[in-house]
Amino acid sequence: MIPLPSRAMVLAAGLGLRLRPLTLDRPKALVEVGGQTLIERTLDRLAADGIKLAVVNLHYKGTLLRRALASRKAPQIVFSDEAGALLDTGGGILKALPQLGDEPFFAVNCDIVWRDAQENSLHRLAQGFDPGAMDALLLMQPTITAIGYDGMGDFNLDPLGRLTRRDLREVAPFVFTGVQLLHPHLFAGAAPGCFSLNRLYDQAATEGRLFGLVHEGDWIDVGTPAGLAAAEAHLAPRRRE
Repeated sequence: MIPLPSRAMVLAAGLGLRLRPLTLDRPKALVEVGGQTLIERTLDRLAADGIKLAVVNLHYKGTLLRRALASRKAPQIVFSDEAGALLDTGGGILKALPQLGDEPFFAVNCDIVWRDAQENSLHRLAQGFDPGAMDALLLMQPTITAIGYDGMGDFNLDPLGRLTRRDLREVAPFVFTGVQLLHPHLFAGAAPGCFSLNRLYDQAATEGRLFGLVHEGDWIDVGTPAGLAAAEAHLAPRRRE
């Protein structure tokens, strides 16, 4: 268990290719779902859960994202500009590490919607994080209950919570939600540049330091038009209440 981190990385620099034509004139983070942009929905959630500072990375149409968040009060926004070159998830977070500090921090994809059943999922991640044993604790959704997702899952989870990759032809029981708690140690030795977090996950898994926590609630992948439609349908009943 660690104190609840006050800083988070919001991954918002993607090109949004799977959401075209909606992203032809805007970054994916400014696509709306349930009457709210994906980035505002994510930041509202982080602020409500106790996050004080969010680092948001920028690349595709980053000026529009800066403008949209200019008046944002909470959490405090710090931008990590990747206009010169897209750095992918791992490279993007590595570039932002000086702004995230030396302690564990949350990292969240902006093209998802997650809702908790009872306990707060970010708080659960902090309560379950053991810095002595873990470099990363990923929030996992059972593949069969994932909304807007038609893939084969990502990981297997052992009784101690350690994650291992699925075999190539296997349907894994869990899909990574895009919500995670990371220790800066995960990036030790990583060279600046463009690389995926998957490379660091695989290294941590080999060392027995990649763990997962099963999400208790709904999770929606909003990265495709089909996922966006599923999210709209899923959120509509709550908006009418």
